[in-house]
Amino acid sequence: MIKILSDISVTLRAAVVVGGLSLSLPALAQSVSEAAAPAAVVDEVIWVVGDEAILRSDVESARLEALQNGVRWNGDPDCIIPEQLALQKLYLHQAQLDSIEVTDADVASQVDMHLEQWINMVGSREKLEEYKRMNMSQIRDEMREQLRDRQIVEQAKQKIVENVTVTPAEVRRYFANISADSIPFVPTEVEVQILTQTPVMDQSEIDRVKDELRSYTDRINAGETTFATMARLYSEDPGSARYGGEMDFAGRATFDPAFAAVAFNLTDPTKISKIVESEFGYHIIQLIEKRGEKVKCRHILRIPVVSDEAVEKCMLRLDSIRADIVAEKFTFEAGATAISDDKDTRNNNGLMANTSGMQYTARFQMQDLPSEVALVVDTMQVGQISAPFKMRNKHGKQVCAIVKLKNRIDGHRATVTEDFQVLRNLVLERRQEEYLRKWVIDKIRNTYVRINPRYRNCNFEYEGWVR
Repeated sequence: MIKILSDISVTLRAAVVVGGLSLSLPALAQSVSEAAAPAAVVDEVIWVVGDEAILRSDVESARLEALQNGVRWNGDPDCIIPEQLALQKLYLHQAQLDSIEVTDADVASQVDMHLEQWINMVGSREKLEEYKRMNMSQIRDEMREQLRDRQIVEQAKQKIVENVTVTPAEVRRYFANISADSIPFVPTEVEVQILTQTPVMDQSEIDRVKDELRSYTDRINAGETTFATMARLYSEDPGSARYGGEMDFAGRATFDPAFAAVAFNLTDPTKISKIVESEFGYHIIQLIEKRGEKVKCRHILRIPVVSDEAVEKCMLRLDSIRADIVAEKFTFEAGATAISDDKDTRNNNGLMANTSGMQYTARFQMQDLPSEVALVVDTMQVGQISAPFKMRNKHGKQVCAIVKLKNRIDGHRATVTEDFQVLRNLVLERRQEEYLRKWVIDKIRNTYVRINPRYRNCNFEYEGWVR
């Protein structure tokens, strides 16, 4: 398997980075014939780090992968790649000492996300298989190992720097000593409250979807087709439909509660579940395998279509709610708490939470908001309540919404008084990078390292490899 440390994407200056994997559009557009197969290599151990060996084939595989992805090096790749693989060995060893593990569910979700990005880049599963010269199962296995190691390495780094802190005095002192041009620019941020209503689904549409799912079950049970074939043809879950409805091993908490209750009670892989209603729509499920507290299954998702009439009624209902708020019959906050269907915000007066970064915050840059909300908020004044509009919630369901612009902080050069948290994070990040660098150098000094003589003249990023 090819093991490439996530740091390589930084060190090697990847042309394009998508979801943490280095990709290049020109490279992916090339035909497979342009990505030459590696020459036959007589394998040998070129580095030993602790009790872990780095093989020549590891380096050649990493080099080929990087070249196919359009990576260019600022330096000699014969020196850069082995050092990055050696760094990975150091972090993985520390992760073992700290008993750091990642769940199969976390890895599986990352694999699915990255695979979808790769497939979208190259155009189809078939093109990806041709480009990688592997079938989809092999690609998933390779990616699973890479992403597992990447997540473990990142958690090991976080563990190493978890006690690194900066004081307010250090933050103020740091930015007092840099030029005005070096002070970061903070883009415009907004705080938004939302109140949503879900259109009432016609019972006839729900019945239609359930009838379709029953017909799929009947055809599969009659031996006319397979569950996987029906999933590819009819499932409305784009992440799993292309794989015949198959999802990787995952724990109960990974799934919608209603879905999990049925999936984890299945015992016979030849049987198909009853129809399950979840936040996403209606499903039928087939067990593939159980492994401890995890389950692997297939499913077919069908999503009822909301009628135009139901949407219009919902929009009128929200328009009436907005009119009552404007007339001060009740506040937006009270309406969001008592009326809104949005479970994530109604207990917080409708205030939306930005979880895209490392810390919980109510502030959003425009690109971090749902696109429908950003389009509406962009032209609003603080305190203004929008007209009703349609959007998709995080489950992909159509809802109607009104929003209130609670606050707008225009783009500006950061100041300690207004943007202390932003500046603190920048100083903390620098401090953590310095601490990690010192940790690596100390780790190298106290770890057995043996390097093939032909690598001893390399200009390595970290000192101490050559002894």
